[in-house]
Amino acid sequence: TPDLIILDMNMPVMNGREVLAEMTADDQLKHLPVVVLTTSEDDRDVLAMYQLGCSAYTTKPVEFDRFLEVIQGIADFWFTVVVQPPKEI
Repeated sequence: TPDLIILDMNMPVMNGREVLAEMTADDQLKHLPVVVLTTSEDDRDVLAMYQLGCSAYTTKPVEFDRFLEVIQGIADFWFTVVVQPPKEI
């Protein structure tokens, strides 16, 4: 399983809400950190994703260089600052 999921809310077939709801209902996936990276700044979307169990919510910058900075910041935080749960005990 991955160490981190970066989830877009606006995907074809299943949207981000549906994916996150499925993940949190699955005992093998519900522990995974999920960062929502999307275009919506709507308070209702933010609240809905946190209620479904996302770990963080951020909006996609329009400028490509800024987008890369955000992705690098997410990676730096989750893989150097946060203590991840052990794979096995």
